[in-house]
Amino acid sequence: MRAERVGYKINYSCVNHSGNRRKSNQDNFICLNQYNKQGDKGQEFSEPIYGTIGVSQNRLFGVFDGMGGEECGEMAAYIAAKAASMKSLTGVSQSILMDFCANANREICEYAKENSINTMGTTVALLLFSKKRIFLCNLGDSKIFRYSQGSIVQISQDHVYGLSVNGKPPLTQYLGIPPSEMEIHPYLSTGSYHEEDIYLICSDGLTDMVSTERISNILGSRPFPSVAQDLLEEALANGGKDNITIITCKIAREHIKIKNLFIKERK
Repeated sequence: MRAERVGYKINYSCVNHSGNRRKSNQDNFICLNQYNKQGDKGQEFSEPIYGTIGVSQNRLFGVFDGMGGEECGEMAAYIAAKAASMKSLTGVSQSILMDFCANANREICEYAKENSINTMGTTVALLLFSKKRIFLCNLGDSKIFRYSQGSIVQISQDHVYGLSVNGKPPLTQYLGIPPSEMEIHPYLSTGSYHEEDIYLICSDGLTDMVSTERISNILGSRPFPSVAQDLLEEALANGGKDNITIITCKIAREHIKIKNLFIKERK
């Protein structure tokens, strides 16, 4: 006899674009095990990623926004994205994220030292979905939002100084800070997720070009999976001054068949 149990699945979409004015792309991402492999001298990612996946095991999504000059920022984000793609997701979910940040920070610092680079780094904004909960981790100003029942809330925490320099406040935390200078302290949070919730992870190439109110309107009115592409087009139409990376994850229910269920008949 077959039976079913109700679980959850994630409808996801990811877009990564250099923008209208940048020659290089210092953004990167992790979408399950996919990332922009341009640091491997391969093809730069350009096609949107769409898909649906269950949460029978942990699932990782995230955005990285590099800094320190074109090549340095690109490499820092690439190192972090590649490390995320290779990270084992078994074990305690929050520990996975903390361990990733420590290892990626070390790898970026080692690369900078080996190549005599004074400053290079990247933001990180990660969401890890487990069977029943979501785990958040971020450093820097790449943002994570939750859209639920018509309202949008930023659930990440910006690590920035209060005063801006050349229009943008400098970061207080990011991947690429040598341990001898300062210990990194990622913002961590966890909670439950619900059917129809939408999670948005993005670089400031979106949030600097499109208001939170407008983002909320698009999330609430556009169909999946095209909503990430719609947000990208809005940012480009408003100037597209920076690289733009957008990941959207929408929670849906799924009915999972349970195999080999035997019920003993009463005599």
